[in-house]
Amino acid sequence: MSVVLGARPLGWVWDTLDPFLFCVHHDDAYPAGDSRMAPAASLAGRALGQDFEGIDGWRMYHGRTIPGFPAHPHRGFETITILRDGFCDHSDSLGATARFGRGDVQWMTAGRGVVHAEMFPLREQARPNPLELFQIWINLPAAQKMCDPHFTMLWAPTVPRRTFHDDAGRAIDVTVVAGTLGDAVAPPPPPRSWASVADSHVAIWTITLAPGAHWTLPPGPADANRMLYVYRGAVDVDGRRTVPKTGLRLQPGAPVPLWNGDGASELLLLQGRPIGEPVAAQGPFVMNTPAQIAQAYEDYQRTRFGGWPWSRPDPAHPREEGRFARHADGRVERPPA
Repeated sequence: MSVVLGARPLGWVWDTLDPFLFCVHHDDAYPAGDSRMAPAASLAGRALGQDFEGIDGWRMYHGRTIPGFPAHPHRGFETITILRDGFCDHSDSLGATARFGRGDVQWMTAGRGVVHAEMFPLREQARPNPLELFQIWINLPAAQKMCDPHFTMLWAPTVPRRTFHDDAGRAIDVTVVAGTLGDAVAPPPPPRSWASVADSHVAIWTITLAPGAHWTLPPGPADANRMLYVYRGAVDVDGRRTVPKTGLRLQPGAPVPLWNGDGASELLLLQGRPIGEPVAAQGPFVMNTPAQIAQAYEDYQRTRFGGWPWSRPDPAHPREEGRFARHADGRVERPPA
């Protein structure tokens, strides 16, 4: 029996399985920036505030000056932002803020409610500003949906990477954002995360295969859900040819032979034991019942989840600012050397 239980083409938002709720791959070829870190290019013809068309290979998203996602609320789940290239400026209603870049991961627990902004400053004025990231939503169990908001920075030097070689010496590179792979153990997720539960089996790996490389994805726990996304290149998965931009549901407890084609390929693995609770989702809120969704909207309208301490809905840090995080308690951290 094939280890591939199903396959679907990848759309704008990728299909996910419990405990994951959402996954999107942002890949924008932004031009050089101007003095405001906005695109040094015409914005004519773009639906500013709702620009998702990809004109000229990039999007403003909900941004009107700097691309990105100005202040918006969340409740009841977590966001995981994996920066592959470019920069993201985070600001939130708790007064926390950050700038993170290539190889960094931000893992934010929305819990009972937080408002945050995610802006993509175009810092380079003399050359293009490519941006690539994954945004992944992972659910919270009912017992944690109203926990205190929290965010954790997984700086690039702390996220383990392992390189394997097949019999012909061709390389396979794996980055372990969550979970373990052999002796590679990912940094701890936020304390209330489903991923912090010992038997949740949450794994988030990015995988790069050199042209022609062969590697066997190790088996996962039998009680986990497992999705493999081939978002660049073409790979044979257990003998099944996979075209680019395909999502595969895998038999969780079986090893998965991967044979790459003639070009480099890139894949994302999402794995986890399902939470197995009802999901009620509407817009930026994910709860267990429609009544809880209604309450989330009511609470947000009444409290704004703490308000917005910033002077504008789309704040960005000065161009010269490096990578850092300032937490709600005032603690400041920077990536290790």
